[in-house]
Amino acid sequence: MTDNLDLAATAQELAERAPEGSVDRAAAHSVAITCATTRDAAHARSTLEGIAPEEVRAAAIALFDRLSQ
Repeated sequence: MTDNLDLAATAQELAERAPEGSVDRAAAHSVAITCATTRDAAHARSTLEGIAPEEVRAAAIALFDRLSQ
């Protein structure tokens, strides 16, 4: 299993490559920040549930799930 700081670094790299203003960029930034500031994967996943708007939340959760496998 990858730890939160590794997930945060990977998500940040993805955010930097995503088009500016895109849902993918917003989602990746959300995952990066959340993973960098939460204690474990379960805490990060539950925190991502609170992201708005729904489109970004869904993309962030999907990205987190993919990266944390």
